[in-house]
Amino acid sequence: MRNQTMVSEFILLGIPETEGLEMALFFVFSLVYLCTLLGNVLILTAIISSSRLHTPMYFFLGNLSIFDLGFSSTTAPKMLLYLSGQEHGISFRGCAAQLFFYHFLGCIACFLYTVMAYDRFVAICFPLRYMVIMNHRVCFVLTTGTWMGGCVHAIILTSLTFQLPYCGSNEVGYYFCDIPAVLPLACEDTSLAQRVGFTNVGLMSLICFFLILVSYTCIGISISKIRSTEGRQRAFSTCSAHLAAILCVYGPIIIIYLQPNPRPLLGAVVQILNNLVTPMLNPLIYSLRNKDVKSALRNVFSKRSLALENK
Repeated sequence: MRNQTMVSEFILLGIPETEGLEMALFFVFSLVYLCTLLGNVLILTAIISSSRLHTPMYFFLGNLSIFDLGFSSTTAPKMLLYLSGQEHGISFRGCAAQLFFYHFLGCIACFLYTVMAYDRFVAICFPLRYMVIMNHRVCFVLTTGTWMGGCVHAIILTSLTFQLPYCGSNEVGYYFCDIPAVLPLACEDTSLAQRVGFTNVGLMSLICFFLILVSYTCIGISISKIRSTEGRQRAFSTCSAHLAAILCVYGPIIIIYLQPNPRPLLGAVVQILNNLVTPMLNPLIYSLRNKDVKSALRNVFSKRSLALENK
């Protein structure tokens, strides 16, 4: 038996190879984070306030906005704190909570994009039966299953990671607590946690990606049968936004979790794109270009301006 001091706090060393760039990164990431919050709050406001947007597609987009708000807020506030010169420490429980919510929301993203692909498949391949197939009950069940599945996934990964003893170094060589950064600090064999963790993340992502490919293959076949050019363009524009967002989400997963030894700087850049930039772009990709969303936002602001004038 040897004396072991259990770790009660971790030190986040930050973004690799960015020494001396902290203040510049702080201002850039602060702006991106604020744009993320503003864009997604606007989308939620438009969807909630307009009865025209109470449809399955916008219901799922509202869930995506909630996801983007939570996902970016899991890592951004702590990162901005130490980029501004504050301490780099995070408690053991705080680290576990960060890892839990990161994988909870990340899993929700995979499931949610799959559900949205199915929604587009039904809308384009079965347009006359769309509202019957995608009724309120089906939307509620799909969304509830998405959030519950994310919770189960995150509980498994978090328990596997933090049931191990941490009694040596407490320096996490990354800017937030993630499995590849935390596991090397454990005092016992981590092979089981690594195998289960990476297999869980990798298989889940590949299965969801495969289902999305199947949906869009069927969608592509249906679009090719549309005779009018305008109809094909309308159907393609409906799906192109979703495909762009899918590439932004699954690209980082493939680079980080399906490579044995990704470069630390490359991994950090990809994670930042996934954690901050993609949630900022989603409102632009999906909804702010949409005429119905723009009309709903104009109505919201016009009502607010009238209320202020009446006061």
